[in-house]
Amino acid sequence: MAIKQKTTVPLKAVANCPSHSKADISIRDLEVVIDEPTERGGTNLGPTPTDAAIAALVGCTNVIGHKCANKLGIDIGHLTIDATCQFDRRGVMLSEEIEVPFVSIALNISADGPASAAELETLAAEVSKYCPVSKLFRQAGTEIVENWRSA
Repeated sequence: MAIKQKTTVPLKAVANCPSHSKADISIRDLEVVIDEPTERGGTNLGPTPTDAAIAALVGCTNVIGHKCANKLGIDIGHLTIDATCQFDRRGVMLSEEIEVPFVSIALNISADGPASAAELETLAAEVSKYCPVSKLFRQAGTEIVENWRSA
């Protein structure tokens, strides 16, 4: 008898916040630090919350990219992902409320496997359907431009 996987699962993070800028976060059996740079009064022991959001997009693009490539039978090898974000700081500076703080994100994704340009284009379309972090940004109004290419 096959085991039916749950379609909705709880995700949990618990944080101890010893200062205004630092959060020591427990996720599963991992410890993660979110912090601000020293020039903003932090201890620079981890990425800022906004840096962590971009890092989550990069990580999710990698994971979902490989899952989709496997499903499609496309050999992408390893990926190198370069993300550049145009971030509107007016909100975090408390000068005014911003509807879309992450204005745009450019992802340059380089695959070192033998996948063709056409295969990478097909893969990119699939990844945009399934990457939850990408969907989160897009539905919030962020423009994401992805450039998939062979290394």
